[in-house]
Amino acid sequence: MLLAVLVGCDIFTTRDPETPDQSRSSYVDAFERETVIQNLINAFADKNADDYLKSFSKLEFTNRPFQFVPSSTALARYLTIWNGWDISSEFQSFNNMINLVPDELPVVLDLSKEPNSFSILGDSLRYTSEYFISVPQGSGDPLIFEGNVEFSMILDSRSIWVIYFWKDNAIGDKPSWSDLKGSLY
Repeated sequence: MLLAVLVGCDIFTTRDPETPDQSRSSYVDAFERETVIQNLINAFADKNADDYLKSFSKLEFTNRPFQFVPSSTALARYLTIWNGWDISSEFQSFNNMINLVPDELPVVLDLSKEPNSFSILGDSLRYTSEYFISVPQGSGDPLIFEGNVEFSMILDSRSIWVIYFWKDNAIGDKPSWSDLKGSLY
């Protein structure tokens, strides 16, 4: 009788292996200007550095190299890192941030998605917004960064909106996005 039970069930057969954990991705090709902003917000929430970088210009798709201008306070505080700041610098600082945050805790980026946040600037779009970033720590209160951001965006050769210029401005003495980048580089 035991033999009949064992033959009738599949407890001794092998099963297909589970796929390893993969980063969550909410990235959508930014054929609309608002999608660039949503992709940045999602990259923070998903803690996905590859998706984060997809929002920035690359010379293979546009003739505009990525340029970042830090807030004046972060420029003075982290003086040596801003010379030559590029896409790989963005990746490194973002990746360092997500590696410090416990897996179960979300990183929050809040940016305006209002239509009046966008204006035409020659062959580009300018996006301006206040921002709020909350970076949780393992224990204690999250780190908070606030300021104003100015992005200049262009359609690349794939007809995807990308950011090629970024200027960060601090609000008073509050730590800015530039401070977050500088502290993690």
